[in-house]
Amino acid sequence: MAVTDLPILSMLRTKMQWHQTRQKLISENVANADLPGFKPRDLAAPAFDRKTGEAVGNGGVALARTSAGHIAPAGGEGGADPRRVKGFEIRPSGNGVNLEEEMMKAGDNQADYQLAASLYQKSLDALKIAVGKR
Repeated sequence: MAVTDLPILSMLRTKMQWHQTRQKLISENVANADLPGFKPRDLAAPAFDRKTGEAVGNGGVALARTSAGHIAPAGGEGGADPRRVKGFEIRPSGNGVNLEEEMMKAGDNQADYQLAASLYQKSLDALKIAVGKR
């Protein structure tokens, strides 16, 4: 087993890759803010197994509405107002991008990425001290 295969380092690498991909999606949302009918996208946060540190799926089964007589899943289709996205009204062009919200997401994402990168570097430094290379 290589030193970089430790669960904590693997989790931090996965988290940094997730933040990089999320930043790309947020920038696409901002770039398409004036495109009629564009719907903003975001990533689901990664989940990790507590024992092994491996990235796992969401771990649940999503509800599906298979008949018109079924009750719609919470947060899904049905009772939601199609003219509103996360509490903000969609513009007449049908675009659901809110630039203020996207900029807040970008700032939070940047801070979280820097935290993960700093933790990764500090973990590597601690390993170097333990091995006697520093």
